Amino acid sequence: MWDFLLAGGPFMGLLVLTSIVSVTFIVERGLALRRSRVVPADLETLLAECRGRDDLPLVQSTCEKSPSTLSRLVATSVAHLGWPRNDNGNALQTRARQEVVSLERGLVVLEVVVGVAPLLGLLGTIHGLITLFGDIGQAGVSDNSVLARGIAIALNTTLMGLLIAIPSLVAWSYFTKKVETFAVEMENLLDDLLRRLYREPTPSGRRKGRSSGEGSEEPQGRRS
Repeated sequence: MWDFLLAGGPFMGLLVLTSIVSVTFIVERGLALRRSRVVPADLETLLAECRGRDDLPLVQSTCEKSPSTLSRLVATSVAHLGWPRNDNGNALQTRARQEVVSLERGLVVLEVVVGVAPLLGLLGTIHGLITLFGDIGQAGVSDNSVLARGIAIALNTTLMGLLIAIPSLVAWSYFTKKVETFAVEMENLLDDLLRRLYREPTPSGRRKGRSSGEGSEEPQGRRS
């Protein structure tokens, strides 16, 4: 393995550094995008069972005990309950955009790695071939196996670049879709919560239709 890296030339060092950056962000995003840190199951259940403002104390205590992306959004909506529903919704959307940006942190690095790693590998291959053919032009070669081995060594960086780019692309696609799924799920949960919190109670004294005492008088007909 060490010989493989040394044979790649100076660009192999950049590829190794790129692979370290990629693995670091893959592990970090994998831990950060766990469901328990974004949409906890217990808070999701409480929101589904919340029927009005009387149930908010339990929801608020749960948000304080287990901080998460969803709990911060719920806290924002509860803090602005004194506002009209539209204003509360706008404030919630602003905070939601901030939370989504936080969830996407680091994904741009993986996207850059996907594009840069193959290019660094190609540069390393070109550099190796230029060096190889330059040496051949000066000293010549009597054994074709030496030429073949030199070309194989020059292609090491291309292989390394692809080995870095492919897992990074898979991780970037997976995490991007995961963030999108979480965003849609939280949007639905918070929309349902706002509709329950701003629902006007039906007065108990309201009756449908007329009461028995109304309309008891018959309309007077025309006098003959």
